[in-house]
Amino acid sequence: MSEQGYRVPEVCRIVGITYRQLDYWARTELVTPSIRDATGSGSQRLYSFEDLVTLRVIKNLLDTGVSLQRVRKAVEHLRTMRKPVSAVTLVSDGHGVYEADSPEAVVDLLRQGQGVFAIAVDRVWEDVEQALMKAKRGSGRRRAAAGGT
Repeated sequence: MSEQGYRVPEVCRIVGITYRQLDYWARTELVTPSIRDATGSGSQRLYSFEDLVTLRVIKNLLDTGVSLQRVRKAVEHLRTMRKPVSAVTLVSDGHGVYEADSPEAVVDLLRQGQGVFAIAVDRVWEDVEQALMKAKRGSGRRRAAAGGT
């Protein structure tokens, strides 16, 4: 059984990024489509669900002010982990990105007086699942309204 693939317009809508961002990240190999990469003019990239989660994490980090260079290092770290990505919580002070191994790790960062935020990847996972369900319901209604099946 093949995995569900998501085309670029759907990926951009679900993740909340532009086509230009997605294309740049694919060309610079920040996130390449796991299912099928573009192979020339007219071919379409197909992204996996896990690619969508990674893209949403990247967007969240960039939205909070983390540089693209540091985001790349965080993504590389996520790729090398031996545990499921959904079990990870990332913490950032807007400059660095850290993996929180325990609640105490977050507390220690807070004691140093820096404002931090955390990205619980399992929550991003759930958010992407919900966005996909909403998108499917919406496309089904549009087809029905247009007289399709």
